[in-house]
Amino acid sequence: MNILDLDRKDYKETWDLQRAIHEKRVNNRVPNTLVLVEHNPVITMGKSGQQDNVLFPVHFLREKGVDFYHIERGGDATYHGPGQLVGYPIFNVRDGLAGIKPFISKIEESIIATLVDFDIKAEKREKMIGVWTEKGKICSVGVAVKRWVSFHGFALNVNTDLAYFDLIVPCGLKNVEMTSMQQILGREISMDEVKKSIIIKFGKVFNQDISKTCSEEII
Repeated sequence: MNILDLDRKDYKETWDLQRAIHEKRVNNRVPNTLVLVEHNPVITMGKSGQQDNVLFPVHFLREKGVDFYHIERGGDATYHGPGQLVGYPIFNVRDGLAGIKPFISKIEESIIATLVDFDIKAEKREKMIGVWTEKGKICSVGVAVKRWVSFHGFALNVNTDLAYFDLIVPCGLKNVEMTSMQQILGREISMDEVKKSIIIKFGKVFNQDISKTCSEEII
């Protein structure tokens, strides 16, 4: 498993990069690759989403510095922004994973195991994709699979400004409370430490050797 840490990068640029890596993974030119990134403020809408779950017009969002994109993943509206760790596992989901549902479950397991490292208890909830705590939803998961290779992924609220979620109905779930690691622990969390934990947990849960941290040159 390659690790591609982009630090902070524009959503559209990262989306294009994902698709380029996806094509290479389909053709076995790169191994499974986990992309880690923070985005500038952006709202994305999954293919099954309802526009009514974005509570303000797109022009208003853009005036406030928030981009908006319709994308290929499943799910509804979600927010990405600074202080949130977004992960895009571009993995072959046929080999050893037996399809998309076990794949999503393993993403959730990896996040839950990461949160244990920070003394945060989290769980899955039946018929509800994502990761939850007593204080609310802490991680959203939405993936797409094309030609047996995944893209898109998860968004873990680390030091996220949760006020941005007031712009949407998160994941189309009315009255859902969003939370963050910072809110639960009452202090700012080291993003580097979260990344280190995520990488280790993904390696263990997905039974992947962590081959290297690579640059965008893999494209």
